[in-house]
Amino acid sequence: MDKRFLIAGAFFGLTAVLVGAFGAHGLESVLTTKQLATFETGVKYQMYHALACLFLGMFKGKDSIAKTAAFWLFTMGTILFSWSIFGLATNPLTSFDFRMLAALTPIGGGLLILGWGVIFVKALTLKKQ
Repeated sequence: MDKRFLIAGAFFGLTAVLVGAFGAHGLESVLTTKQLATFETGVKYQMYHALACLFLGMFKGKDSIAKTAAFWLFTMGTILFSWSIFGLATNPLTSFDFRMLAALTPIGGGLLILGWGVIFVKALTLKKQ
C-alpha cells in the first residue's frame, strides 16, 4: 500500500463530500443554476481523483517514477482544477476576484490528463507476471 496516495485520496474524498454538501445546501439559494453546475463539476472531478488515488494506493510494489509522477500530477491537478472552479463559481459572493486565477483551471485539468497519461503508458509497458 502507498500511504501518500491513501492520505491524498481520503483528504480529497472527505473535502469533496464537505464542499459538495455546502454547495448543495448552503449555496443553492445564492448562486445561479449555471454557477451551481460549475461548482458541482469541481466536486465531481475532485471525487473522481480521490477514488483514483485510493485505488492507486492499494497497489503493492516498489515506488516507481511513474507512480510518483501520477501522485503529484493528480494532487496538484485536483487542487488547481477543482479548487479554482470553487472560487470561480462563488466569485460573486466574495470580495476577492477569483477570475484572475481562471488560468489555473485549465492548467489543473492538463495536469490531471497528464496523470492519466502516465498511468496509461505505465499500463502499456507492464510485463506479464
